[in-house]
Amino acid sequence: MSGFTAQQRADIVRLFGAGRMRRLEEDGVDFAEGAREGAFLFDTDGRRYIDCIGGGGTYNLGRRNPDLIAALRKAIQETDQGNFPMISREKADLAAALAHFVGSGLQCAVFAVVRGETVDFACKSARGATRRTELISVSGAWHGETGFAMTLSDRPAKNRFGPLLPGVRSIPFGDMEAARQAVTRKTAMLIIEPVQVENHCRCAAGEYLRGLRQICSNAGTLLCFDETQTGFGRTGRKFAFEESGALPDMLILGEALGGGIFPIAAVLQNATVHRFMNAHPLIHLSTFGGSDVGCRVALKALEIYEQHRPWENGARMGERLQEGLARLTARYPAVVRSVSGAGLACSIDCKNPETAVTLRKLAANNGVIVSAGRVCRSALVLRPSLLIDEAGIDAVLAGLDAALQGMVPEKGKPSAK
Repeated sequence: MSGFTAQQRADIVRLFGAGRMRRLEEDGVDFAEGAREGAFLFDTDGRRYIDCIGGGGTYNLGRRNPDLIAALRKAIQETDQGNFPMISREKADLAAALAHFVGSGLQCAVFAVVRGETVDFACKSARGATRRTELISVSGAWHGETGFAMTLSDRPAKNRFGPLLPGVRSIPFGDMEAARQAVTRKTAMLIIEPVQVENHCRCAAGEYLRGLRQICSNAGTLLCFDETQTGFGRTGRKFAFEESGALPDMLILGEALGGGIFPIAAVLQNATVHRFMNAHPLIHLSTFGGSDVGCRVALKALEIYEQHRPWENGARMGERLQEGLARLTARYPAVVRSVSGAGLACSIDCKNPETAVTLRKLAANNGVIVSAGRVCRSALVLRPSLLIDEAGIDAVLAGLDAALQGMVPEKGKPSAK
């Protein structure tokens, strides 16, 4: 791996801090991104890596998708960001296209720029629509970096910022009785990721999601699914919640909507929830949320999703990847404890964070870059492009195999390195 020069390292420490440099080293990505294309990125010396970080679920359609680039070029020649309190053809077209793409009675769109903003809006909307204050998340959750989102997330570091938002509680993941006891007439919203990608890709069972739907309906509580990392085909379906048959009142759609070419995200609501916005128009605003340029790019992304149905390839390649990871788990039990995931949202648990650091570094040395789970720090998360082919999946597995061999040189005993 090429890596930064001594001068570049000194500059990074000076400009971004020594902690940032240490984190880059731990993730095995202490090099500068250069060219990027499809399932791959290159460092500035031209070495190729398979990108399994995937912008946190942003690059479903690959890096620098040429159709999205063409849409962006056309958009900046014909329009601009727009005036955010006003309606434009671009905003209206994207709202209509999203309602058609998602279906399930979720027809009212509110646009944002990033995930945290969408989660914060969902919380505000839920409190306003129900006139209740309590918000419930589940253990192991990761919803973003902003106020409501961070409060709802299961991250010890959030306590370093002092008191967070009141009226927020967490219940055990998968525990139906705990949910039944917690959700009351005081609860405005329950929010859950159908797949907790940052927590070793822990998947919510269909029965659990259906049970939450019934519990929330009985209490007049809104149910919100956060599909920032799983939406638009990541789990082998358009959306992870579809398999359960449980329908949310609100659906959070992340930055995969813009395919990594322009930042845009959205919340979709059913008409009942949206009554609050109708009664209080412009109560929530985002300067660049649903910008006209972004809407043009997102419209093209939806067209690509509809045309190529990448969730189908994601299902096939996900099965191939998970079968290969299972073989590696059996081959290297001294390092790998388990594999989990759905479609092309996959995770390897390395038993402890220190082992995970070593494996990430060695994987990068063998041409595969992955990220650490933000909740489960002993896990590696793999999110390759949904358009990756069999050769690409096999290259990911070969890179991980070589990395594991470097950690377990003989007879399944961990390396002393």
